[in-house]
Amino acid sequence: MADGNTDTLDGAANVLPSNIEAEQALLGALLVNNDAFDRIASIIKPEHFFDPLHTRIFEVASDRIRKNTLATPVTLKAFFEGDEGLQAVGGTSYLVRLAGAAISLFAVKDYAQLIYDLAIRRNLILIGQDISERASRIEVESDAADLIVKAEQELYQLGEKGKTDQGFQSFQKAVFDAVNVTNAAYQRDGGLSGLPTGLDDLDEKLGGFHPSDLLILAARPSMGKTSLATNVAFNVARNYKRGIRPDGTEGAVEGGVVGFFSLEMSAEQLAARVLSEAARIPSQNIREGNLTQDEMRRFLEAAKELEKAPLYIDDTPALPISTVAARARRLKRQHGLDLMIIDYLQLARGTNSKSDNRVQEVSEITQGLKAIAKELHIPVIALSQLSRQVESREDKRPQLSDLRESGSIEQDADVVMFIFREEYYKEREKPGDHDIAAMAVWQEEMEKLHGRAEVIIGKQRHGPIGTVDLAFEGQFTRFSNLIKNYQNSGSGDFG
Repeated sequence: MADGNTDTLDGAANVLPSNIEAEQALLGALLVNNDAFDRIASIIKPEHFFDPLHTRIFEVASDRIRKNTLATPVTLKAFFEGDEGLQAVGGTSYLVRLAGAAISLFAVKDYAQLIYDLAIRRNLILIGQDISERASRIEVESDAADLIVKAEQELYQLGEKGKTDQGFQSFQKAVFDAVNVTNAAYQRDGGLSGLPTGLDDLDEKLGGFHPSDLLILAARPSMGKTSLATNVAFNVARNYKRGIRPDGTEGAVEGGVVGFFSLEMSAEQLAARVLSEAARIPSQNIREGNLTQDEMRRFLEAAKELEKAPLYIDDTPALPISTVAARARRLKRQHGLDLMIIDYLQLARGTNSKSDNRVQEVSEITQGLKAIAKELHIPVIALSQLSRQVESREDKRPQLSDLRESGSIEQDADVVMFIFREEYYKEREKPGDHDIAAMAVWQEEMEKLHGRAEVIIGKQRHGPIGTVDLAFEGQFTRFSNLIKNYQNSGSGDFG
């Protein structure tokens, strides 16, 4: 055990900062008055102690206090019989000496903050040394850009968690987190445990979008993938409210901050599409400036509402998945991030963009997106194209095997959704004007299908599969709740 305030690495001049006396004083206060634990539990964890013996003492004391049992030098003595680290400093009498060095209850928070700060500094030094070592080692398979991404990831994890490697966590903590999720749903009267999309029937089927989930939204061209994604993005962003969440942390209590990676459309085109949907004005009229006075008023109102919404767009084309991860981390650090959308998956690139194996590259991308969802604890929605084999079937409803490079996408995704609009295909079956009987049948079928869309949930790891019916307004490329849309036709309600 170190008995000073510093220690060295491999005899080098690099010094790891620590304060053994502060650790002793804090542990002593905890053993004298267990109420101190409530004041420091949110600040300090066992791994923040520099001395390994102090780490073990804090772990045992914390476990006993959480179980509402006493943690004193006497009660801890049995847990350290034969502990080599404790024997080296005088045996169990060291626990009594710690209690004798106890500080006042009012000072424990400051001491905990000091120990935490020193732990972060030690980790920063180690990360810096690791970065330096990797940068000086020139290898064919890694370039400088990869090193930057790796360094940013490590620094992000340190900033978010106060540690670079979470490692194993106890089942007790996992149960505690699960109870918090269920409690959040219970507080909504048995409603959603995830992030609401603003589309009621879809929310009911999915329970909202859940943190750490990768959701695939797939369809053939012209089905409305981007439109549904922008609908959801705007709904989530416009409902954003910040406050204290049930777990005691500060963040989004309603809605959320949305990061939208638009690899196909420019930010301006995407904004115009969102404005068209929100203001209920055909996008063609917006592009041409062909607006009535009332439409111009609605357009400006929608633009004003969009200005305040925390919706961030990155329209850099052909981004490598490692860069997507780095930019998502940066956005979360600077502004927060509660939902990430990437449009679309096949336009992203793997780390080795020169690889001829497209299936392997898509697998790397989907695994990377799932890793982002878990690391940032957010839902990630990735749009995906479907193969042309859909068009060759009589029933053109998509299924899992229609996903391009379907193996990795289906395996890595927690939820797979397909958009299907039968009206799109029926419209192309229009008979000739001379066939009056066939035309009458076709018109009747078109009336039934008009303005309707299906979201087919082909896979859901934590819930049922099935179909959700939505309303679709083609002129605005806008999805909304089916019943609400027809009850309030032309009302301007975003649904």
